[in-house]
Amino acid sequence: MSSRVQPIAVALRACTAAAALASLSACGAAHATTAAAPPPVAVAEVTRGPLTRSLTITAELQPFQEVDVHAKIAGYVQHLAVDIGDRVKAGDLLATLDVPEVEHEVQQSDAAVTAATGEITRAESEVTRATAARTVAHLAAERLTKVASARPGLVAQQEIDEVTARDASAEAQLATANAALTVARDQLNVSKANQGRVHSMYDYARITAPYAGVITKRYADTGTMIQAGTSSTTQALPLVRLAEDDRLRLVIPVPESAVPRIHVGGAVSVHVAVLDRTIDGRISRVAQEVEPSTRTMHVEVDVANPDRSLVPGMYAEVAIVLDHLEDALIAPVQALDRSETGVSVLRVDAKHVVSRVPVQVGLETSDSVEITSGLQPGDTVVTGARSQLRVGEVVDPRSQPAPTGGK
Repeated sequence: MSSRVQPIAVALRACTAAAALASLSACGAAHATTAAAPPPVAVAEVTRGPLTRSLTITAELQPFQEVDVHAKIAGYVQHLAVDIGDRVKAGDLLATLDVPEVEHEVQQSDAAVTAATGEITRAESEVTRATAARTVAHLAAERLTKVASARPGLVAQQEIDEVTARDASAEAQLATANAALTVARDQLNVSKANQGRVHSMYDYARITAPYAGVITKRYADTGTMIQAGTSSTTQALPLVRLAEDDRLRLVIPVPESAVPRIHVGGAVSVHVAVLDRTIDGRISRVAQEVEPSTRTMHVEVDVANPDRSLVPGMYAEVAIVLDHLEDALIAPVQALDRSETGVSVLRVDAKHVVSRVPVQVGLETSDSVEITSGLQPGDTVVTGARSQLRVGEVVDPRSQPAPTGGK
């Protein structure tokens, strides 16, 4: 029985060894196949298209105009016609002041004009009387002088002298009357000027809106004593604050590094996050001065707000276009290798062979770069795992999205 088992055991061991050898051979063949497969790499195509470099800054929307409305004269608030949130047009009444002393000055100035007008009437009458008296005296003197010349000795010299004196006196009285009329007219002009001044001051008791806008603050109530806004010795209390909000200013603090590329008319894109709204605009004004404390320059963009959906104080993300190329040769920034000798990329040809190509670059954004020389449209460049590749190696390219010329 044992003599039959021994050959069987030997046969089993032989079969087991053969199976193990076959398994090892299969594993070796599979390993060899895996080692021979080209490594997968991420690549992207070089394309032509627009390329824009922009700067994104957080800015604040402000009223186009905003002013605290003061009174020109002191007085008590008799009537306040507006409140917070009210919209007004230019010239609308905001408040009325009670200023009794100015009312009395108005009455006095009106009376002075009336009196000056009456004085002119009296002076004109006096001139008329003096003119008539001078005419009579002059005619009498001429007649007597002619008679005396025609018949010497007929008229006494004393009588001739008296008539001549009366003529001279009448002429002097006429000159005096004319002078009085001139003074009366000048006085009327003075009275009218004072009347205009007083009436103008009284008109200041009615405070009106200097431009269209919305009332954002109210400082006074009915009965509040308001000091004249022109006084330099007191802290005059304003009545209300008026803001123009149908057009807003977007105030942008541009960093010093971007100042050379900022100019009036430059394109901007304004995104208001709270409204999920994007507005295209252009730079309206530039301060042309860098603030020493912040190293930024004040730049403004006018934003139309006809529906008043934008509210002063809101923040917005502003993308300012610094550079723009309409037809650039674009490659991903991730494809660049920079060294002391220059800039290069790994290019994959039609046979999937890797080669290193030196390139010249121009405008660069956060994810794209302009290639000025070294590549052609349609070339494929490696964007990932470049340090693990060797020139001349065959790879398995896996395409990535082409660069879009982003901001």
